Amino acid sequence: MLQQYTSILVPIDGSFEAELAFRKAVAVAKRNNAKLHILHVIDTRAFQSVSSFDSEMVEQVTQKAKETIDGYVKSAKDEGIKEVDSTIEYGAPKTIISEDFPKKADIDLIMIGATGLNAVERLLIGSVTEYVTRTAKCDVLVVRTDLDNKKPHKESK
Repeated sequence: MLQQYTSILVPIDGSFEAELAFRKAVAVAKRNNAKLHILHVIDTRAFQSVSSFDSEMVEQVTQKAKETIDGYVKSAKDEGIKEVDSTIEYGAPKTIISEDFPKKADIDLIMIGATGLNAVERLLIGSVTEYVTRTAKCDVLVVRTDLDNKKPHKESK
């Protein structure tokens, strides 16, 4: 049975694992002539600890996310993906990635990095990837870290 995917979601968070998932998602989108959806979720829980909600801080985080996601869109288009879109969402990454966005965009494959969090964060709030693999209604491909892979497209500073 050959699975043909038409709408692929790749969530990005700036981690090396998300970068690998993005590169593999581009390859799968090319093979399937599929639309690629690049999603960045700004976790609003990060702002709950700030005593006075600072809208300037949210704007800075949003601007940085927009710059990052624009780089991914350009890279996908440079690789020959014809249909690419990008979205920045606010809320809980787990439910947005596994339920809300796939339903809204008719996603049939989620390609996600094995982990974008450090060990302490995983312990405290749980793995987004683990949640997505358990709850998503579509296929999920978990991209494992491959240190032999090429360097990420964005340069580290």
